[in-house]
Amino acid sequence: MSGLEICALTAAAAAAGVINAVAGGGTLVTFPMLLLCGTAPIVANATSTLALVIGTAGSLFGFRQQVATVQPWLGRFIPVSLLGGLIGSVLLTRTSNDLFAQLVPFLIFFATLLFLAQGAFRRMANRQPSAHPRHPPIWIPVAFQFAVAVYGGFFGAGIGILMLASLGFLGLRDIHEMNALKNILGSLINVVAAAWFVASGLIDWPKMAVMTVGALAGYWLGAHYSQRIPQSRVRIIITIIGFVMSAATFWKQFG
Repeated sequence: MSGLEICALTAAAAAAGVINAVAGGGTLVTFPMLLLCGTAPIVANATSTLALVIGTAGSLFGFRQQVATVQPWLGRFIPVSLLGGLIGSVLLTRTSNDLFAQLVPFLIFFATLLFLAQGAFRRMANRQPSAHPRHPPIWIPVAFQFAVAVYGGFFGAGIGILMLASLGFLGLRDIHEMNALKNILGSLINVVAAAWFVASGLIDWPKMAVMTVGALAGYWLGAHYSQRIPQSRVRIIITIIGFVMSAATFWKQFG
């Protein structure tokens, strides 16, 4: 790595750490930066996942008081999250770099749309229940969580937003409890995927090490100063980055 690449990857990971601590969606920064540094798409996805997973898991500490409340749901969602995350990561390792490179523009565009719709999902999840609420059968959100986990193991950006929407439709209303459950499940999906990527030899270790340092610094800054950072401004910046990177990768692949 050149000095410029080290600085760029560290800065991208630090920005992703802050973004994940404040609003979520940091993968939309780290993954494209790895591509710009010449990393193969599948290796870039695996390296980004591992670099950010430590900080993601560490964010659970902030929701430790809600863990006991959401514990009954964990037994239903953890098994399918682990299985789905493993299946998704295995699918990635069975995908050629050429095919994944063709999928990248669509994945980034889809993740950006999810990020853009995050506010709407949060409002739906936090809406007041009716006098006679009707919730879907439990197998529907469980099946949806399995699909989210498969997608998360394969690519990952936007899974928190999808889970938040699912939990809202299930009937959960406390946003802190929902975030705790979402973060636990998302961390498990990423840990399983990262473990499979390591076992498959897909990690660019020098770049991962540099990005981990940046990500930890970013998560620390985000956790301490998140209340001072306007989330609306962060969302606008990340949405612009997502659409620009989607357009760039579309042009690169199909232009």
